[in-house]
Amino acid sequence: MNDDFDFDLSPDQWEALKALRTPTSTGRLAKAYLVEGLVRLGLVAVDEGVPVITTTGRKTLVRGSCRLLDLVA
Repeated sequence: MNDDFDFDLSPDQWEALKALRTPTSTGRLAKAYLVEGLVRLGLVAVDEGVPVITTTGRKTLVRGSCRLLDLVA
């Protein structure tokens, strides 16, 4: 079974996902609609009102990092 998903995220969504890698003191992001979109994709979950990155979100971020580097180069 292949669980390799390719998400076509906007630059703002990538930044929001990266920001969730480590817990913040406030647990808030500036743009709630970005979090809502990431929740719909299963990349982020909301735990007690605080957005947290899911396992799928972490995998996507790691795989997407290489693709993002290719775009920059």
